[in-house]
Amino acid sequence: QVQLVESGGGLVQAGGSLRLSCAASARTFRDYAMGWFRQVPGKEREFVAVMNWSGSASYVESVQGRFTISRDNDKNTVYLQMNSLKPEDTAVYYCAVSTRIGDTPWGWGQGTQVTVSS
Repeated sequence: QVQLVESGGGLVQAGGSLRLSCAASARTFRDYAMGWFRQVPGKEREFVAVMNWSGSASYVESVQGRFTISRDNDKNTVYLQMNSLKPEDTAVYYCAVSTRIGDTPWGWGQGTQVTVSS
């Protein structure tokens, strides 16, 4: 079992930036795909971005060119750099771990709130 702890959420104006971090407890962190999802009240959790152990990444179309996922395997940490934020990016952001890109995540963080004001 891996524990995931997110940080870095907050309130930002439209057009601003935030960087989310997710620290994982697993010593085998580097073997897994790490990703980010988000959820707003009343809606299903939505995929945002994912990166596998070798650095290959995938994004939902709505964030391409604005968000960048990265990982530091030595620190067991995955990041989500969010630029040019829009009010519609407001959500609770969750870090997730899966065996490979495209698999259903089997571990989740507790979530961190991101609020973008207009």
